[in-house]
Amino acid sequence: MGILVPVTEERESSAAELAIVMAGVSNVFESLGRAIVCLSPHFQIVHTSDGIDALFGTGAAREILGKQAQDVLGDDLFGTGGTMRKALADGERREGWGATVRIGSRRPRLVSISGAPMQHPPGTPCDPQVAYVLVVRPGESEDGSGSSATTLFSGLIGRSRSMLQTFHLIENLEESDATVLLTGESGTGKEVVARALHVHSQRRNKPFVAVNCGALPGELLESELFGHVRGAFTGAVRDRVGRFEAAGGGTIFLDEVGDLPLPLQVKLLRVLQERSFERVGESTGRESEARVIAATNKNLRREVDEGRFRDDLYYRLRVVPIEIPPLRERREDIEPLARHLLVRVNSRHNRNLRLSPDALESLLQYRWPGNVRELENALEYAVAVTRGDTIHLQHLPAEVRESGSAATGETPPSAAEAPPDADSGERQRIVETLQAHQWRRADAARALGMSRTTLWRKMRELGLQD
Repeated sequence: MGILVPVTEERESSAAELAIVMAGVSNVFESLGRAIVCLSPHFQIVHTSDGIDALFGTGAAREILGKQAQDVLGDDLFGTGGTMRKALADGERREGWGATVRIGSRRPRLVSISGAPMQHPPGTPCDPQVAYVLVVRPGESEDGSGSSATTLFSGLIGRSRSMLQTFHLIENLEESDATVLLTGESGTGKEVVARALHVHSQRRNKPFVAVNCGALPGELLESELFGHVRGAFTGAVRDRVGRFEAAGGGTIFLDEVGDLPLPLQVKLLRVLQERSFERVGESTGRESEARVIAATNKNLRREVDEGRFRDDLYYRLRVVPIEIPPLRERREDIEPLARHLLVRVNSRHNRNLRLSPDALESLLQYRWPGNVRELENALEYAVAVTRGDTIHLQHLPAEVRESGSAATGETPPSAAEAPPDADSGERQRIVETLQAHQWRRADAARALGMSRTTLWRKMRELGLQD
């Protein structure tokens, strides 16, 4: 057992002495089933212990030496604005954050990562190029309770038992091409789960194609899914490749599949049964190689009973069902989600805001009918209206603010009690967005994450004239 150290001729002797010292430390951690990874100030991997080989296979430790942490441990934790990267750069420690790590072509593995800034007391044999130390251990060593460890998994984040079970199920499906049906309320992250299923599959290097089945009328959706030939209908001036064909041997994600009209349900059933389809206006069948992942926020069993959805298609789609619970049923996920999303929002706005205890308590008390999407929008609002370094209760949207006040028995801050920068901050944000889009309200509303009606109402309330 030892530790790998990149060595130049000029520092070969000192590096050898350092390697002896670090090998002893490495042996202690490896006897406990842990591995060590040391990072430079720029988050480059400068030392690794042989424990990485024990986790990922022979040669893995040497393979990651010299690489950037984000290329090995993932963008969610160590990319620009990554949760753990930001914490370490700010001088903070993080313990027990889960992540799925893939080294080369090896099988991905769920691990738990703890990290801290490296201390350099005078006179100690510490490598000055080491700025941060990570301790890596198998994620399977968790007790499975979901009570403490926060896991980042291919864009998903959670510590609740239900989410950890979902992560493990996705891992177990890696060798499978089975059709998956994702169910859950709007905003729970069904498309993120679909992308995770694709990334953790044998099709990961092939296209991922998403289609919102509720966004287009039936006649246009058929062409969108299956393509059309020239002259198939008015306006079809050239052949067009559909989404099934574009997905090739990859994955096609059918979002809001419960909104498919019955005639298209028949065509989709044929694709699933016979692995073939026809372009609109064409009689020649084409082979479909794509894996199908579907999602809906509707109760498809009820839709079947009421005659709006075919029962044979329902069972064809529901080979592997995955239900994503709403945020109010996994409240232990709210805090890590909020902190992770705040890092992302801060990065977009070049800010470095933190949540105060009262703001965090309000987030924990609110029921989040819009789920994770609503949580991110609330943090986007808070960052826009906060002028200091900390997000307080009064900086949150009114409905969230009121839930926090009800929980503490306090009177919710009124508009008059809110900091004077709240309205002016939102006004400035809306004006800047409108100006950036030449006062086109539809484009500005989309950029602000709100409907055109909401934007128009806010413009009237703030006295804005275009």
